[in-house]
Amino acid sequence: MRLPDRRLITFALASMAAALLALTGPAKAQEAPFPAVFRVEDIKVRDVTLHVRIGGSGPAVVLVHGFGESGDMWSPLAVRLMRDHTVIVPDLRGMGRSSKPEGGFSKFSQADDIAALMDRLHVARSDLVAHDIGNMVAFAFAEKYADRVAKLVVIDAPIPGVGPWDEIVKSPATWHFRFGGADVERLVKGRERIYLDRFWNEFSKDPASFTEPSRQHYATLYALPGAMHAAFEQYRAFDQDAEDNRAWRLGHGKLAMPVLALGAEAGLGQQMGEIMRTTATDVTAAVIPNCGHWIMQENPAATIQLVVAFLEKPDLALPNVDKDREANKLGA
Repeated sequence: MRLPDRRLITFALASMAAALLALTGPAKAQEAPFPAVFRVEDIKVRDVTLHVRIGGSGPAVVLVHGFGESGDMWSPLAVRLMRDHTVIVPDLRGMGRSSKPEGGFSKFSQADDIAALMDRLHVARSDLVAHDIGNMVAFAFAEKYADRVAKLVVIDAPIPGVGPWDEIVKSPATWHFRFGGADVERLVKGRERIYLDRFWNEFSKDPASFTEPSRQHYATLYALPGAMHAAFEQYRAFDQDAEDNRAWRLGHGKLAMPVLALGAEAGLGQQMGEIMRTTATDVTAAVIPNCGHWIMQENPAATIQLVVAFLEKPDLALPNVDKDREANKLGA
């Protein structure tokens, strides 16, 4: 596939500071900044059109977002990775600027979306970096397409049917896992910002870190026709996702590729590594310090440091991003 040349890549890196400053500018709905060097395409795969950002050159890495955000969340990490990777950043089906189908929201189905996207881009094998519901899609991809995954990074969200899943879904903190249906969609319609603010506030260590321009931007995306239906369908599929993952594990055993499990200090923390060790054989774990669930809003620097170290130097110990915190020492 055609990739941007090195001069454009240099321009993107030089302009990133200005792009990030845009996030702290006047409070108005706008697209989170991806540098112009990233080309943006709407790519038809299967029964959906995915909105995709592509930049850089080198080994491929696919960045998979979750609920409450879109692929835009990955801008700071994407700019760093494009120095030596081909970076592919889709919006999941029904989310962001991708099309809004009625169904197909099981994570196994969305793994097929990612596989078809890679086929369209002539990418045979890739690293995957994921957050929130993106973890579930990336995990399903690693199950179904293990030979196409070099390394897997999952950040601060459980996996249906894996580890303590049954206990997690009973927690009052995960009430939204069962919140959905036509009546709920009507209830939330026109009130998307109110609904989303609850997640941005309660799952942050410091709610102020999720900036007002970002809130307006994502609230605008989730107010698009069909967007909240798709969001609720992502959660409604969890029972099927758990069944699919358990069946796959029975037939195939644990994942064999290198896995980095990152938990937010004020999120899953060390439990993220514990979850992944129940289902993968080669797991490195770390805690992102001074951070709640919204890792790229709250502590992008530490997140980028840990992800880059794992992708580029997997044979070396990852950096301790906060030497004064025992919780941030890496697991085996």
